[in-house]
Amino acid sequence: MSDVRICFLGDSYVAGVGDPEGLGWVGRVAAKSRKDRVPLTAYNLGIRRDTSQDVLERLPDEAGRRLADGADNRLVVSFGVNDTMEENGKRRVEAVQTIAALSDMAKWAKSHKLPLFLVGPPAVIDDAHNRRLLELTIVLKEYTRRQDIAFVSLTPELHENRQWRAGLAAGDGAHPSAVGYELLTSLVLPGWWSWLGHAGR
Repeated sequence: MSDVRICFLGDSYVAGVGDPEGLGWVGRVAAKSRKDRVPLTAYNLGIRRDTSQDVLERLPDEAGRRLADGADNRLVVSFGVNDTMEENGKRRVEAVQTIAALSDMAKWAKSHKLPLFLVGPPAVIDDAHNRRLLELTIVLKEYTRRQDIAFVSLTPELHENRQWRAGLAAGDGAHPSAVGYELLTSLVLPGWWSWLGHAGR
């Protein structure tokens, strides 16, 4: 493979908040890729509390600065927990606005010839919030299917997972520890290898 440069834009899960090892799922995916001889440069651009709209606003400048001529430039985005968070009785970002932001990200990526990979939001400890996340995941899955965008869902796989929920309960109720990020990584990797066009291990 050629020089692979990937920008990871998203929220606190992209940043790896709560992981005492400081890797999160992004660091683990990058490490496994390098171990499997993918010449990867990973730019972690996660910011706590970012919504899809925040990610869209940052995208052109932060990702644009990191594109390299002659490299296999790619883009990974991940958001949703903050979109579906309720503040003062209303969601921070409604689902239709989340899709609009994703659509603009996809258009920007396409205009720069960047393969796009969307990692869906994980589950949290609050069941009411999880219901909103499950609803958003359905919408994201349908949109990415229609637009032929690589997508990995996380909420359906995690909201009833005892290991995941125990990890959240031991922390702040939203972010996992190292074990939880290992679990996230295991869910992301199959779609990741397919997106890269690499067999993986």
